[in-house]
Amino acid sequence: MSGAMRIVARKTCRPLLCVALALSLALPAGAIEEIDHLIIVAQKAPTLEKNLRALTDEVGGRVPGTPNMEQAFRWALAAFKDAGADSVTTEEFTMPVGWSEGATRVEVTAPTRFTVRSVSVAWSPPIAQTLHARVADVGEGTAADFAKAGDLMGAIVLVHSKVLRSWEDLFAEYSDAPPVIAAAKQANAAAIAWTSTREHDILYRHINSQDGEVDVIPQVLLAREDALRIQRLIAGGAPVEMEITLPNRIGDTFRSANIVAEVKGREKPEEYVVLGAHLDSWELGTGALDNGCNSALVIEALRAIKASGLRPRRSIRFVLFSGEEQGMLGSRAFVQQHRAEMDNVVANITFDEGTGHATGFSLGGRKDIDAKVRAMMAPFAKWGIAKNTTDAFVGTDNLDFLLEGVPTLVANQVEANYLENYHAASDTFDKVDIPQLKKHVALAAAMAFAIANDPQRLGKRQSRAEVEKLLHDTKLDKQLKLFGLWTDWESGKRGREK
Repeated sequence: MSGAMRIVARKTCRPLLCVALALSLALPAGAIEEIDHLIIVAQKAPTLEKNLRALTDEVGGRVPGTPNMEQAFRWALAAFKDAGADSVTTEEFTMPVGWSEGATRVEVTAPTRFTVRSVSVAWSPPIAQTLHARVADVGEGTAADFAKAGDLMGAIVLVHSKVLRSWEDLFAEYSDAPPVIAAAKQANAAAIAWTSTREHDILYRHINSQDGEVDVIPQVLLAREDALRIQRLIAGGAPVEMEITLPNRIGDTFRSANIVAEVKGREKPEEYVVLGAHLDSWELGTGALDNGCNSALVIEALRAIKASGLRPRRSIRFVLFSGEEQGMLGSRAFVQQHRAEMDNVVANITFDEGTGHATGFSLGGRKDIDAKVRAMMAPFAKWGIAKNTTDAFVGTDNLDFLLEGVPTLVANQVEANYLENYHAASDTFDKVDIPQLKKHVALAAAMAFAIANDPQRLGKRQSRAEVEKLLHDTKLDKQLKLFGLWTDWESGKRGREK
């Protein structure tokens, strides 16, 4: 997952009145008992921990195009079948380029010599031969910082960072990168060295391209403590020189896939709700918080609905997307492959923020569905899940559904231990809060079922004009422009056509 800004809006009323009002808004007679039953069944989650252990400890990190990802596909197919899915299919799509890290090595050679803990930024181009160059400190990488740095021809530019503490910090880490990359490229710098936003030598894998293509300039991430040492050396007036060995391997286009399981609806099987998470991950750790825990959640939500004996009016498709970390490529492919049936997609629900306590959902700017979603969430008020936000952001697999006018719900969660371990070598099974994850299984199963089973649709599918207004109102248009995605919307290549 990429970062997302959180803006929380509260509506006040007496708690018991809120619950009663909410239930009267959306849940028909008998539905409350059904949801209560489903919540009890879902919290048992009998295969959740076993499945997650297999995915993280046995399969490990899952970069598309690698043997581990192929093993993860087999894991998902078997787990969905074991959970009782009515059908399970593999929907293939093409990713533009394969990538893997070579033996990255960074060493300061003057005014003293020491090895720098480092990793390549994902989808960075390789450096053909070891690069030996001076290091230029460009501060936080603002236009003023670059101007102050002077001539950067052939230099390695060192970019500062602050320690990651919040969702806003994570969003800024991504949103600050494109102008820095553009400035370094324009200045004919040889490479960018980013300062890690984590303390204690934690390294992680980011990507700064959003279309699955190789980036425009070589980039490495330096352990924070080493980068700060280099900053101090430069500030002390000593010219600093560095060597970077970056033999990344670039491959051809290849086929990846989304794994799609379904529970058929009893009355309107052609209409469906999508409950999804991304199966792929970076490979420094084992992809537990991002996003193995929620891949296991999606499977367990299907199991719970089947085990409950309940069958919704509409179908529910449980989707494990691939290529999310390379720019939401799997969910984009799903939407493109099913574009002719977007009128039948009632809602998209996405979980992608680890196992921090859920507080509600981000509704992608759709204020019109807030009351109904809160009504369906009412049984979870006792868990502190009672409020939604109407922000919209680039960062996870709801984006292309939103651009098609489909109502989207992304689980809002507190940061917990997600940020420190995000994309990092430390993102492993032991970081997962299993009891909290079981609550999220119940939330996911109940919300997917409630939306699929409601006699009325959650909300309309917006027209292109309505989506464009939403983009402007939420300032999502600025994010799309920042990350180079706006031209696809303008051209009609991405998003609703009419």
